[in-house]
Amino acid sequence: MRLRNIPRANDVIASSPLVIQDPKAQRGQWKEVFGNDHPIHIEVGMGKGRFITELARKHPEINYIGIERYTSVLLRAVEKLQGKEQAEGQEAEIKEAAADIPENLYFICMDATELPEVFAPEEVARIYLNFSDPWPKDRHAKRRLPSRQFLARYDQILKKDGTIEFKTDNRGLFDFALEEIEPAGWRLLMHTFDLHADAELMKDNIMTEYEEKFASKGNPICKMVIDRER
Repeated sequence: MRLRNIPRANDVIASSPLVIQDPKAQRGQWKEVFGNDHPIHIEVGMGKGRFITELARKHPEINYIGIERYTSVLLRAVEKLQGKEQAEGQEAEIKEAAADIPENLYFICMDATELPEVFAPEEVARIYLNFSDPWPKDRHAKRRLPSRQFLARYDQILKKDGTIEFKTDNRGLFDFALEEIEPAGWRLLMHTFDLHADAELMKDNIMTEYEEKFASKGNPICKMVIDRER
């Protein structure tokens, strides 16, 4: 899917205190960035940021970093938190002040292939993958975020007991992810093909914008939690 370029996106992102401008310079120093030694959880492909922002508000004892490749998407998350939004074809207008920007939340605009250059070994405690691009063509399989190529990158930054949580409505992508786990040296801790039908798993579930959209149409949501084989 080709995203529409938004001319102001680069300037807004470059001037936002929510966005880390030189993330590679912070490698191994993220405790100093947050000013504490709380665990770090990251969301790779955060979209408009609803999921990770709600997590940060609910869990001040954890530090969160949302990662998004596209400036036009990250712009929405930044402006929403800063209390600014822009209607289609109209000037940006200040809405009511953004409520409670979490102090334990930052964003990064980067490609996920660079994760090992941004985080040191064992610097991340948990990784969230939510409704990732399925890259449906076989020749693009290595670009899928739950692929063994990306699992190898996650392995370089996760703590020894770290976990990955993956949600999607795309059954083909989910089946692919299930097949990648064992060959990549990971272990399946939990999985479901219909998250919203499981009352226990839904207790602490936070929906992304996509999840709310797909679930409202009756699409079953798949979820898995994995860690490394011991």
